[in-house]
Amino acid sequence: MIARPFLTALALLAVTATSALAQRAADTIAVPALRANVSVTGEIVRVGDLVDNAGPAATIAVYRAPDLGTTGTLPVAQVINTLRARQVIGVDTRDLKEITVTRLARTLDTREIEQQVARALERRHGLGDAANLTLTFDRDTGDMKLDASNNGAMTPVAVRYEPRNTRFDVTFEIANENGTAPLKLRFTGTAIETLEAAVLARTIERGEIIKASDVMVERRPKSEVGNDAAGRESVIGMQARRQLRAGQAMRAGDLVKPDLVTRDQSVTLIYRSASLYLTIRGKAMEGGAEGDAVSVMNLQSKRIISGVVTGRGEVTITAPTPREPVAAAEPAAPVKLSSVAPNAE
Repeated sequence: MIARPFLTALALLAVTATSALAQRAADTIAVPALRANVSVTGEIVRVGDLVDNAGPAATIAVYRAPDLGTTGTLPVAQVINTLRARQVIGVDTRDLKEITVTRLARTLDTREIEQQVARALERRHGLGDAANLTLTFDRDTGDMKLDASNNGAMTPVAVRYEPRNTRFDVTFEIANENGTAPLKLRFTGTAIETLEAAVLARTIERGEIIKASDVMVERRPKSEVGNDAAGRESVIGMQARRQLRAGQAMRAGDLVKPDLVTRDQSVTLIYRSASLYLTIRGKAMEGGAEGDAVSVMNLQSKRIISGVVTGRGEVTITAPTPREPVAAAEPAAPVKLSSVAPNAE
């Protein structure tokens, strides 16, 4: 009667002990095995990068990593010999012939570098928007490879610009995930602010009207075109004040509205009023663009009159609108005032 509970307890204890021993054995006999593909972020390849379940040997350095952003291969036989030399034995090769090792990297392409430098210079020392800055670097930056641990943003920490010679000197810091000192990158060169300008495709003579085929759009230094650079649409149909050479960026001051009436030209003289519309022939005494006031001779009366250019070969005289007579105000009726008796004491 007493033995049965005792035997049951022994059986449970045996089962528990067996499970614990099995678990410990499983932990103990985890066999180290090679990995077929390895990725590293630093300059050194360690045993733990190459071997699963490497245990205390995981931190031992065995190879130098490939260049940033590149992949190399290691023959398995060579790896096994290297591990044995460092007292790492019993590694399962998994029937591999070679191991590929890739060094991870962060790439900064040329476009990104230019954008970051332009943003750092934006609106400093008289410069305009970053999108309007044209940069020339002292050295070709190319696509830069950084250690993958440098994953922070490009933060400008020193920005210098000299307007007299357009030179810049910009230093960035990039933080890393290892908590070590940030990476520093320095770029130098020249920065010029540019604007889109209408540029002549051919030489234009004084007084010539500019056509759409005469104009192309190019970016030119702001110092060349100034603040009154003319846009393409604003120059088409305008007249040149003076001769303009091919390749010249046009300014608003180079152009005027075209003369619709020229001196001594025969014009149509229009007389317009609220109830009358007359046209007669006239002779322009001076030239003018649309909206200009010019003197015209009435060829019938030989009188010189002034009108406004309203079209090509057309001058309009608008009669003033007669004012309606203002009714005289009726005199106000006299107001009789009565005296106020003093208050009785």
